[in-house]
Amino acid sequence: MKLVLAEKPSVAQSIAKVIGATKRCDGYLEGNGYVVSWCVGHLVELANPEGYDEKYGKWKYEDLPIIPERWKYEVSASTRKQFGILKKLMKRDDVESLVCATDSGREGELIFRLVYHQCGCRKPFERLWISSMEDSVIKKGFDNLEPSIKYDSLYEAALCRERADWIVGINATRLFSCLYNQTLNVGRVMTPTLAMAVMREASISAFKQEPFYTVVLDFEDFNAQSQRFKGLPEAKALQSACEKNINCRVTKAEKKEKKENAPALYDLTSLQRDSNRILGFTAQQTLDYTQSLYEKKLVTYPRTDSRYLTEDMAEMIPDLIDEIESVFQKKVPSNVNIMQVIDGKKVSDHHAIIPTKEVKRYNLEELPQGEKAVLELIYTRLFVSVSEAYRYEETAIELECGDSVFKTKGKTVLENGFKSLIANDKESKEENSKFPILSVGDELTVGSVSIKEGKTSPPRSFTEDTLLQAMENATAEELPKEAERKGIGTPATRAGIIEKLVQKGYLKRSGNTKAKNLIPTDKGVALITVMPEQIQSPTMTADWEEKLLKIEHKEYPSQYFMNEIETMVQELVKTYEVVKGAEVIMPKNYKVIGHCPHCGNEVVEREKGWFCSNRQCRFVLWKDNAFFNHIGKKLTGYIIDKLLRDGRAKLKDCKSKKTGKSYNADVVLGTEIDGKAKFHLEFDTGGKR
Repeated sequence: MKLVLAEKPSVAQSIAKVIGATKRCDGYLEGNGYVVSWCVGHLVELANPEGYDEKYGKWKYEDLPIIPERWKYEVSASTRKQFGILKKLMKRDDVESLVCATDSGREGELIFRLVYHQCGCRKPFERLWISSMEDSVIKKGFDNLEPSIKYDSLYEAALCRERADWIVGINATRLFSCLYNQTLNVGRVMTPTLAMAVMREASISAFKQEPFYTVVLDFEDFNAQSQRFKGLPEAKALQSACEKNINCRVTKAEKKEKKENAPALYDLTSLQRDSNRILGFTAQQTLDYTQSLYEKKLVTYPRTDSRYLTEDMAEMIPDLIDEIESVFQKKVPSNVNIMQVIDGKKVSDHHAIIPTKEVKRYNLEELPQGEKAVLELIYTRLFVSVSEAYRYEETAIELECGDSVFKTKGKTVLENGFKSLIANDKESKEENSKFPILSVGDELTVGSVSIKEGKTSPPRSFTEDTLLQAMENATAEELPKEAERKGIGTPATRAGIIEKLVQKGYLKRSGNTKAKNLIPTDKGVALITVMPEQIQSPTMTADWEEKLLKIEHKEYPSQYFMNEIETMVQELVKTYEVVKGAEVIMPKNYKVIGHCPHCGNEVVEREKGWFCSNRQCRFVLWKDNAFFNHIGKKLTGYIIDKLLRDGRAKLKDCKSKKTGKSYNADVVLGTEIDGKAKFHLEFDTGGKR
């Protein structure tokens, strides 16, 4: 008997159907020599700092840095039942081996192995590595299971990523939160991403718009422009000279045939960028829609960084195109080149995202609108990528008038090629420029001379399209053209990073267009202002990402990477000094509403409750309060005010969970030895409840 462990119930059901495990049980399926079960997200996670020592329950500067000698893991309360099921299945006597069938990537490998180790399992296991959820692909994958040892380095890289994020996140967040007396969330990838957005907005704010002027010669069929002038007098002088001598001579007339090759297929980042630019979807929405399409067997594996297919796929692409054409009634130009999308050397763990033949058997009308729109992008890109190049003839003309050179360019489309398929792209709607046939030495008479005023433009705020591009090419500006570009984050994690920055209040979405701008908040700007270079540097983070890839490919020792992270954090804690005047720029994310009944310090309101501002004190009143929920009441600002001022508050219409009856009582606030809040009820008779 083999135990197959998938990442989600829906995936487990698809696998079970193919391999014949049709008997439904509590938390798993069984049959035909297989037991198929599933995780629910990350069943096993790194322990919190207090799991290593109770003292870490309080955020204290003197306890930093926190670097575990031996890493601890724990099972979250919400997933404990499923973990228990998996543990029992792994210990079953008739289960001789396992199959890791979690998503075929770094995170999927981590999810399986952490559960495997936490259960104390020692049974052998194999790896199912597939790029599509189609039945035929699943069957072929089970016929060709990979040895687990092949993916040991992938697991090692995943462990390093997880632990590095923990070390940087825990230590930097506690360090800056303690020093600036408010919660400041810091992350290994999150903070450099925020820094790029902050720097972009700083460039926009510092930009001084300046006017410029060009002189325009108008002819019957075209016009030509001079160089730019910063001042109006120079432009007027040239205008006057041209008006005095309205004859000009052609000094250059060149025609060149040019072409633009069809774009490569989608990887996840390029799909997210187009989806944001064309559809207005966030990166996370696009990932969620594509993941759902994958689980419905309609597209291949989404978390890929490859934009090509392997050589063994070349034969199946024509049939795939024919079937998709018949479904979507979108005709591919007759001259297609399949080999444009084939390059096994550029395929890493997974090939590019393409649709599957399942689209012919699926009722696409049942798809949610978001999934349908993303699917259209994916199948259109397949058609586009195998199409002919866009070919055009470019005409460059230079004329001499008033002792100055005037230039103009024109374009004649020779073959629309792939652009005829891009209905939503404004670049596909280019029109031919009408140009007379000119030769060097031709004399022309100017119809009119005018001055055109323009203004220099600032950089544009990031959208998710352009921020994803910046994350992907984080070091592009600092490296020579021939050097390999290094990005921050991975295709699988970038969407989550952007969402986290928005959720934590460091970025906000702004604007009326589909692709909204990502603007740093005051809180985000303040955080980057006090961050040291090594934490906010995209270059350093990109270098770390590159090393994680090298660990994955067995080209860099994992311990070297972890030593770098630990050394950086130790130096940060040891050398960082509070920025002078920081209290002026740091926005207050709390409101003082009273004083702590335990230590006398201010009690401040934050997102999840009312906290003592003294981090040594454990006093907190949670907004989602178990005691008040039990008596059918909500903890409001008015009740908090009464409790902190008088130590008690009158409550009307409380409800007994036992009898369902209502009653009135006073709630009395007290504290434990360590400052934790405690409550009891007092009635008119003086009794307690």
